[in-house]
Amino acid sequence: MKSYDKLFINGRWVAPVQNGTFETIDPSTEKVLAKVAAATSEDVDAAVRAAREAFDNGPWPRMSGAERGAILRRIGKGIRDRLQELAEIEVRDNGKPLPEALWDLGDAAGCFEFYAGLAETLDSAAEKPVALPDDRFSSVARKEPVGVAGAIIPWNFPMLMAAWKVAPALATGCTMVLKPSELTPLTALELGDIATAADLPPGVLNIVTGLGKDAGAPLSEHPGIDKLAFTGSVPTGSRIMQAAARDIKNISLELGGKSPFIVFDDSDIDAAVEWIMFGIFWNQGEVCSATSRVLVQRGIYERLLQRLEQETRKITIGNGLEDGVLLGPIVSQGQYEKVLEAVQRGRGEGARLVTGGGRPAHLDKGYFMEPVVFADVAAESWVWNEEIFGPVVCIRPFDEEAEAVRSANDSRFGLAAAVMSRDDARCERVARALRAGIVWINCSQPTFTEAPWGGYKQSGIGRELGEWGLNNYLETKQITRFNSDKPWGWYIR
Repeated sequence: MKSYDKLFINGRWVAPVQNGTFETIDPSTEKVLAKVAAATSEDVDAAVRAAREAFDNGPWPRMSGAERGAILRRIGKGIRDRLQELAEIEVRDNGKPLPEALWDLGDAAGCFEFYAGLAETLDSAAEKPVALPDDRFSSVARKEPVGVAGAIIPWNFPMLMAAWKVAPALATGCTMVLKPSELTPLTALELGDIATAADLPPGVLNIVTGLGKDAGAPLSEHPGIDKLAFTGSVPTGSRIMQAAARDIKNISLELGGKSPFIVFDDSDIDAAVEWIMFGIFWNQGEVCSATSRVLVQRGIYERLLQRLEQETRKITIGNGLEDGVLLGPIVSQGQYEKVLEAVQRGRGEGARLVTGGGRPAHLDKGYFMEPVVFADVAAESWVWNEEIFGPVVCIRPFDEEAEAVRSANDSRFGLAAAVMSRDDARCERVARALRAGIVWINCSQPTFTEAPWGGYKQSGIGRELGEWGLNNYLETKQITRFNSDKPWGWYIR
C-alpha cells in the first residue's frame, strides 16, 4: 500500500502538525495495512480555516450550478476510472467482499453524477417568487449554501458515505471538512487526489484523518463550522448534538437502527429467506438499516426457520478478495468482540441459536464469524432491542397483523422496516402504519440515490439523498422589495 501519512488541506497534502500516525488493520489478516496521518485540533483548525476562506472569498460558491456540476461529474468519472483499484483498497480496509465493494464504489460515483444534475437545476431554481397580499411589495425566497460543512462518516461504507455528504454539499456551493472513520480512512483519502484531478478549487474539500477524540470532537466543536453532518452511533450523535447546541449549529444525523421485517404467512418462503439474508448478512450486517428483527407469522414460522438455517450454512466466508466469498470479516477486533459478546448474551437470555456464532473452521486468522440466526427471541431481551451491527438476525413469531405492527414499532429506533406478503393492500396498510423513515415492501435494503434516507425517533434528524440531501446544505433567504414611489406613510404623511 502507498503512504497515507498526509492530510488533505487547502488542496495540498500536508503532514499533521504533531507528525502523528495511527495504524489501520486488514481485518482478514489482522496485519497492519497502512500508517495513516493522525490529525489533532491544530490540523482541524487549519482545515476549517481553509474551507472558510474558500467559501468566503473563493470561486466555488460564486460559480454557476452548471460549473460546479461539471466538476462533480469529473469526480464521479475519476471514481469510475479507478473502480477496481479503489474497491480492492476498500476490501482490505473494511473487509467486505469485492463484489459488494465494486457495487458501493459504483454507487458513490453515481451519487456525484446525480448531484451534478441537481447542481445544474439550482441556476433556475435558486429564487422563487412569493405571492404577497400587498401589491406595493414583491418578495422572493432564495436558496443559498449554508457555508462551511463538517462531515463525520462511519466505517461500514467508507467511500459511499463520503459521497452521500460531499456530493450534495459541494453541489450547493458549500465547502467541507471531511473526517472519515479511523478504522477505514483509505478510500476517503483517495478522494483528495480524485478531487484535485477534477480541478476542484483549493479549500473546497479538506480531509482530516484521526481518532474521534483528537479530530472528530474538535471538528464538531469548531466555531467556524456552519453545518454538521454525522452518520454513526446514537451515543456519538448525542455528543455531537450537545456540541452543536453551544453555537446553535445546523445539524443532520443518521444514527442507529434495529429495523423490523414482518413476514406474513402467504409469502413465498424462498423469497422471504433471500430477503431476510440480504437484509442482515449483506456487508456482514454492518448496516445501519439492517432488518435485524424479523417477525414471522406463525403459520410458516418453523418452515421458514428450517429453510433459513439451510441457506445460511451455505454462505461462503473468507477474505473478500477471494472468488465466491459472500461474507467477509467484521471490521475490527473491537467490533468483533462486541458481536461475539452479543451472541453470548442472546444465548444467556434464552434465545434459540439455530445456527452460527463460531469461528469458521478453515480460518485461523481474521475477525471472521459464522452468521447467526436466533429464534424464539423474547421481546424484552437485549438482543431484540439493541443494535448489534453484525451478522446476527433475531426472529420471533406473531399471530395477527396488529400484533406484528405493534411489535415492530416498539423500539426507540425508527430508521427502516420491511413487510412481505402477497396481499398488496395489506402491504400498503402495514407500510403506512410502521414508524420508520424507510419502508420496503417485498424486499429489504435496496437504496437509491434519488429517494430520501433517514429515520424517526433516535435514528436521527433530517434526510439524506435525493433533493432532500441537497436541502441539507441550503439556507432559505427572504428578499422583499418596496416597489411604490410614494412614501410608506407610517410616520411621515
